[in-house]
Amino acid sequence: MKVLIIGGGGREHAIAWKVAKSPLVDKIYCAPGNAGIASDAECVPIGAMEFDALADFALEKKIDLTVVGMDDPLCAGIVDVFEEKGLRIFGPRKNAAIIEGSKAFSKDLMKKYGIPTAQYETFDDPLKALEYLETAKMPIVLKADGLALGKGVLICKDAQEAKAGVRQIMEDKKFGSAGDKTVIEQFMTGREVSVLCFCDGKDIVPMTSAQDHKRAGDGDTGLNTGGMGTFSPSPFYTKEIDAWCMDHIYKPTVAAMNAEGRTFKGILFVGLMLTDDGPKVLEYNARFGDPETQVVLPRMKTDLVEMFEACIDGTLAQKKLEFEDNAAVCVVLASDGYPVSYEKGFAISGFDRFHDDEGYYCFHAGTKFADGQIVTNGGRVLGVTAKGADLKAARANAYKAAEWIDFKNKYMRHDIGKAIDEA
Repeated sequence: MKVLIIGGGGREHAIAWKVAKSPLVDKIYCAPGNAGIASDAECVPIGAMEFDALADFALEKKIDLTVVGMDDPLCAGIVDVFEEKGLRIFGPRKNAAIIEGSKAFSKDLMKKYGIPTAQYETFDDPLKALEYLETAKMPIVLKADGLALGKGVLICKDAQEAKAGVRQIMEDKKFGSAGDKTVIEQFMTGREVSVLCFCDGKDIVPMTSAQDHKRAGDGDTGLNTGGMGTFSPSPFYTKEIDAWCMDHIYKPTVAAMNAEGRTFKGILFVGLMLTDDGPKVLEYNARFGDPETQVVLPRMKTDLVEMFEACIDGTLAQKKLEFEDNAAVCVVLASDGYPVSYEKGFAISGFDRFHDDEGYYCFHAGTKFADGQIVTNGGRVLGVTAKGADLKAARANAYKAAEWIDFKNKYMRHDIGKAIDEA
């Protein structure tokens, strides 16, 4: 079969790499792709939001399956466009992708159907939001309602910081129109865990757990980013917690979406906080996480394409999803200055030392070809992933491999998974 993958980051590289391992697949295209994805797929210069051009390409090339990696096209309705043209595509329709596209929608859904989450209020008037903060308990969390590249969340330690955050989001439009509406919610404490789940509209099958590191600097300091590294599995996400979440979060979410006439097929990413009062939902995403995908897929034993097909066909209950009994750590190599400002166009070396069969992977996030060589082309440049028998071994391997790569302006955190493997 022929597969088209839409996107051009580290997540899409991991998906392309895994899809390429399926015996069902003969040819992979990726739009727009990047320099790393080019080793597994033929990259096509069509943007992820150019729905008609993408659909025309899929029709012309007789694509059997399209996989959407990114949030923006899903929330804007790419699945609806493809399905109207008779094309087979993996991902939720627009009316279901709203579970990620609007924080207010997802919070209201959880409240209506009794799914555990933090207490919250929603505002579309900055003055009313500022008034609410006069009596709100601190610290507090501000969330831009719409999509903001994973950066639209501000954790504020006091009222002064919270008020400044409201002005940034709602008046200064730091995150553009995503901040037209803002969710202000209770600050939760506990262990944070990410669980990606396959959904076919009726059944939901969780994958192995992971944990992302969002802050730019060591010790969780600095600005929020799209993710500076991740590890899998989380030692705190036990079988007992998984079973509890299945009964109180995962299944109820699928049922709630069906009850609202928004049947969800695709990947439901559930961000959890393991609080003293039990697991609670931090957020939902409607697609694979980045960089969580880079540690989850290398540990997956099951054919990914078979899982995609089962989600589309409603046959997920017939599939057995299996993962290796080991661990993986991903360290993001970024351009110094990310996420604010940074230079691009620097040559990268060291790729020849990575070998899949040895458990070392280099997923490209922001790269391109220039003058016959691979150069940096973004804030997050590469996701260096390594496996190990346990988290400590995987972490040591990932940081060893991170040193194999060299480019001017290279920056990384040095504590991905450290607190866990020392616990």
